Amino acid sequence: MKKNVLLVIFLLCSLAAFSQTNFGLKGGLNIADWSGDAKDVWRSSSRNSFHAGVYLSFILSDAFSIQPEVLYNSVGANTETIMADYFVLDYISIPLMVVFNFNQFISVQAGPQIGFLIRATANDKNGYDEVMDYFTGTDFGMNFGLGINLGRLNATARYSLGLTNVGLPELSVTNEEFIVKNNVIQVSLGLTLFRR
Repeated sequence: MKKNVLLVIFLLCSLAAFSQTNFGLKGGLNIADWSGDAKDVWRSSSRNSFHAGVYLSFILSDAFSIQPEVLYNSVGANTETIMADYFVLDYISIPLMVVFNFNQFISVQAGPQIGFLIRATANDKNGYDEVMDYFTGTDFGMNFGLGINLGRLNATARYSLGLTNVGLPELSVTNEEFIVKNNVIQVSLGLTLFRR
């Protein structure tokens, strides 16, 4: 694990040395829901939340760039279960997007994402409960999106498809595997703070 982290840092430093680099802030709306058993058994539905963080954009050419991000990412779902009215899962998410620019204004992007769970709560009329023990600590997904570039301002619409089950068997009354996958529509506004 430590070797992998060092390799990623080395690659990012190399990109920064041989490309134009933009640094900025971004944030916006999450429309989050679950798929799997949570959808079928708990009748999960979408809940609105937010994401916020920073991005680096390594511009390799007029057409291509690589954009790693670090986001505080709040997801989860509304549910119809005696356990809770809705669940909130807060992650530190790290997407790594490959961006293809059609022109100076419009781009498409895709890339993997890893998330590290930092807080999980279940809320109902009586308050909220911590439920970290019911969910795995990491989440893997794949992102697909469209972007609009307006100089220092940018806007992105992105779909994040959950690839891994983040639910633990404790979520099931039979203590068997219970499938919960995070799926999120993100709409973001970004501001480039500096360019090198």
